[in-house]
Amino acid sequence: MNLDYCLQRLVGRATCRLGAGAKLMRTARIRNTRRDSDRIVIGENSIIRGELMTFAHGGELRIGEWCYVGEGTRIWSAVSIEIGNRVLISHSANVFDNLTHPLRAAERHRQVQQIFTRGHPSDISLNESPVRIGDDAWIGAGAMVLRGVTVGQGAIVAAGAVVTKDVAAFSIVAGNPAVQVRELGPDER
Repeated sequence: MNLDYCLQRLVGRATCRLGAGAKLMRTARIRNTRRDSDRIVIGENSIIRGELMTFAHGGELRIGEWCYVGEGTRIWSAVSIEIGNRVLISHSANVFDNLTHPLRAAERHRQVQQIFTRGHPSDISLNESPVRIGDDAWIGAGAMVLRGVTVGQGAIVAAGAVVTKDVAAFSIVAGNPAVQVRELGPDER
């Protein structure tokens, strides 16, 4: 079991709900600033090596069964991120349903000061918009999936892609910003 997870539970901090057979590997980090373990749910037989975080003002993460989250990956939620079953998220990818900081410099500075001195603010707007990743999708290494995006069932996001718009089911997207490069054929689905 993951030492960080065990220590957080030992001191009474909220962590997550783990389905049967799900594993938090040594590099996994659960940062549940929402302080409610039901806000991060990891499905059966999934393996987490990256960081899962909810913000204090909101956020919910639902990861399906038989999923993989690679080392160095960050999945940060301020409203809602749903990941289907059998989804592979490679190493050093990012999935964000928010801007992470306010756009206005003065507000951004206040937020950072509060994080440094008292923790994440519980009253802030970060232009949140839910993210959905469908069953059997694959997010490549170093890719970014940004707020408001739905990645369709069986879709593939190429390594290093920056996804700013919805990705059709059974398609491959690549680039910055990501664009569709082709559809998966019937024998590839």
